[in-house]
Amino acid sequence: MTGKPMTTSAAKTPCQIVVMGVSGCGKTSIGVLLSKALGIRFTDGDDLHPTSNKEKMSAGIPLTDEDRWPWLDLVGLTLAMPEGAIVACSALKKSYRDRIRSVAPDAVFVHLVGSRELLMDRLQNRKNHFMPPSLLESQLNTLEELGADEVGFSVDVGPSEAEVLAAALAKLPNCVPVQA
Repeated sequence: MTGKPMTTSAAKTPCQIVVMGVSGCGKTSIGVLLSKALGIRFTDGDDLHPTSNKEKMSAGIPLTDEDRWPWLDLVGLTLAMPEGAIVACSALKKSYRDRIRSVAPDAVFVHLVGSRELLMDRLQNRKNHFMPPSLLESQLNTLEELGADEVGFSVDVGPSEAEVLAAALAKLPNCVPVQA
């Protein structure tokens, strides 16, 4: 397990969960399942990208940090809502996660990991998505694993979605839905 585990305490707080990882790892699928299981709003970070970012990625051009900063601020603002949230966001670099935490300091990162072969297979079989399989290598090269000082953990996406969900839920002990 990478990252710092969540601590259990009597106090329950709204969840700020980032389902992170490279393209094809299942961020949206697992984020939606977590949302249903916990009763917490889900937002796909892809929907927060400006059109210019989507156009670059569609053309096979990796985003720069300058492209990402406003998007990461929106991710943080989405998480920081009083009722909490779950956001699918690649969050590939520690600096990106730091940027999110600057707005949503209680963010927990659920890093979905899988083999290069599994990820490529998923990308090649995905339909109607702006992110081409050709950018997987760039994302894998950019990815920085969760550090010991970061709250979060990794989950292998090789098993079924139900098993991935169960593994994530088992590591989110403080997570409770908050009634608005």
